[in-house]
Amino acid sequence: MKHSKYSAVIIGGGIAGLYAALKIAQKSKLPDGLLLVTKSKLGESNSRYAQGGIVAVLNENKNDSTSLHVSDTLKAGAGLSDFNVTKFISENSDAVVKDLLDLGVEFDKNGNDNFFLTLEAAHSVNRILHSGGDATGRGIEKALTKKVIQNPDIEVYEQTLALDLLVNSDSECKGLVAFNDLTQEYEVIYSSVVVLASGGLGQLYKQTTNPAVATGDGIALAYNAGAIIQDMEFIQFHPTALALKINEHRFLISEAVRGEGAKLVDANGVEFMHKYNEKKELAPRDIVTRAIFNEMKEQNLDNVYLNSTHLEKSMLQKRFPNITRICEENGIDISKDFIPVSPAAHYSMGGIKTNIEGRTSVRGLYAIGEVASTGLHGANRLASNSLLECVVCAYELANYLKSVNLTPPKQIDETIKSIVDKYSQETDYVEYDVDGLKSQLQDIMWDYVGILRDETSLKIADEKLQKLKSEFSLSAKCFSKYEYEFKNMLTVAQLVIDSAQKRKESRGAHFRTDYQITKEIAEHNCVVKGEKEPVFVA
Repeated sequence: MKHSKYSAVIIGGGIAGLYAALKIAQKSKLPDGLLLVTKSKLGESNSRYAQGGIVAVLNENKNDSTSLHVSDTLKAGAGLSDFNVTKFISENSDAVVKDLLDLGVEFDKNGNDNFFLTLEAAHSVNRILHSGGDATGRGIEKALTKKVIQNPDIEVYEQTLALDLLVNSDSECKGLVAFNDLTQEYEVIYSSVVVLASGGLGQLYKQTTNPAVATGDGIALAYNAGAIIQDMEFIQFHPTALALKINEHRFLISEAVRGEGAKLVDANGVEFMHKYNEKKELAPRDIVTRAIFNEMKEQNLDNVYLNSTHLEKSMLQKRFPNITRICEENGIDISKDFIPVSPAAHYSMGGIKTNIEGRTSVRGLYAIGEVASTGLHGANRLASNSLLECVVCAYELANYLKSVNLTPPKQIDETIKSIVDKYSQETDYVEYDVDGLKSQLQDIMWDYVGILRDETSLKIADEKLQKLKSEFSLSAKCFSKYEYEFKNMLTVAQLVIDSAQKRKESRGAHFRTDYQITKEIAEHNCVVKGEKEPVFVA
């Protein structure tokens, strides 16, 4: 088994990981270099599929202010957003956006060479920057990837999955064990700084906008290492995913389409959002999602429709080139035809509990991006806040690490040795139908832990999950990347189910049909490994 050492290791190749790598390399001395580990090809991440844009409270936008953005975020977060975190991220949005420009990111501009700012649901003013019309994530990621590849201080491991964090008897993280899917080899990587930037968990659900890589690995890693996990019941279901499955996920029809004036209608072209909220199509995502879900149920429909036929064709093509192209490839002309849409799992508000600098409850372990729970999103993420959180927290992490000793550990204790030894042992080969097992898990989560939940559905989900766990007996060493991913998915699914059972109220994206009232006092739902059940923390 190969052993190596680095000054810092980042797990995840999306925008959070890429930007953190660049800023850490810029701000800190790295005598042993920085390693970025991604389980797929560099650039293949959830970030790539972010269409709508990135929030920016720009100094030159006189219609906007930090207080307005903070107010919008707190309203969407349904009482669980942290005011100080929200204020800090908002106040730093102008600076990080300008820094992205310096790194080669190009944001769309209007004819006057000013940034083209758009509106999305639950925002009070136009403040969303986008790139390439409807390919903002891809645009940012492409620019950052280029810079990472050019940086001599950053080494990249592709097709490599992080399996275990090396946490010693003093609860300090000193590195990780990794598995190269191409060579089928294990490697022990020592470092006193490990950053989880591994993204979300959408692949837990049958219908999701997330790519195949979003299997919740970082949350499972942190949970197994003893870190505090927070608010796992809050899964945001995006209301408008194209009601056609493309590869392993559903293609997102950006909220920005509704921001430009598209209307939600039934099969007869009748608008219905006025029945649910005065803001109609621009209500918070959880409200729009439940409205669509209810219309589908009442009318026995597989989907509803997004009507953009009244909008100018040239505008649609320029503003949404990617959406226009994908729809055309599937026989839909969005200037003439209704777009079939339905909800899909999109984003996890919960995750590893961190502060603004990415510090977790385990020393030496940090988390940024969707895998982390900073307190910004609360119970329901405000549209386009996620990319902003990625870059602000990565920037602050880099600032913090300037004062941290980045020397890899010179010796390890018996606790770490026992972790490493697991992957040196020979085990009997057992063949599993991982695709079949994964499909069963996705059905369980979609059918019983989905947009609407209750005590009965959650109990059924728990029972079915236990049965599924009994059919998959690999508890430590597996034989493929897909088995390791599935093992992580089982862990994270259990966290979601347990947290959803514990929260006996409806709040934000968590809606219980048996507890529809929202409690006056908002509490976070925290859990660590070994606890019998989650604990609420005010």
